This record gives sequence, C-alpha cells and structure tokens, in this order.
Amino acid sequence: MRNQPKYNFFKNTGYALKGMKDLILTENSFKIELVISIILAPVIFLIDASLVYKTLMFMSLMGMLISEAINSAIERVVDLVTLDHHIMAGRAKDVGSAVVFLSIFVFIVIWSVVIYDTYM
Repeated sequence: MRNQPKYNFFKNTGYALKGMKDLILTENSFKIELVISIILAPVIFLIDASLVYKTLMFMSLMGMLISEAINSAIERVVDLVTLDHHIMAGRAKDVGSAVVFLSIFVFIVIWSVVIYDTYM
C-alpha cells in the first residue's frame, strides 16, 4: 500500500508551485535556463515559421527546464541518501547531468534547423 493522500487537484497544484518556487530560489542552473526561456519564448511568436516548427521550438525550451528539474530532483535524493562520496551516487548525478546536456543539445539543434530553414 502506498503512503499517499487522496488526489486533490488544488493541493497537488500547490505542491507543484512550491517545487517551482524552490527550484527558482535554490538552483542556479534552473534560473539561467528559465531566463533563457523567458527571453526566447516571444521569439517563437515573432519568427515566420510553421506551427510545427514553433511547437518544436517551444517543446525544446520546455524540455530544457524539465530536464533541469529532473536533474535537481535526482541530486537532492542522492544527497538525502548520502553526503559521503560514493561511486554510485556520483554516477546517478552524472546521468542526471547527461539528461540536461542532451536536452540543451536538442534545443540547439532544433532552433538552428528552424532558423536556417526559415531564413536561409
């Protein structure tokens, strides 16, 4: 049996917003990527590209933020389990960082292809 309260949309939304607030206040990488996303989101509406391209651009921006949030969660759980250096803890954190790296790579590729295809 799971130790989980009954689902409540408003409470769960509150938990999500609490998590977002915590990410913004404590995670420098998330702050940087959030600022990049806030700056680039309006560009999606200004660029003369198809709706499919604009959707891909938006998804790649959000993917970057989502992967950073997942990475932060992994790091926190690992730190909760042990603050001592452990090879498996390091590997778990490295994999979380790889997820972020891959999402940034996908973001760069998608935005480059869309801008090239639209304006070149």
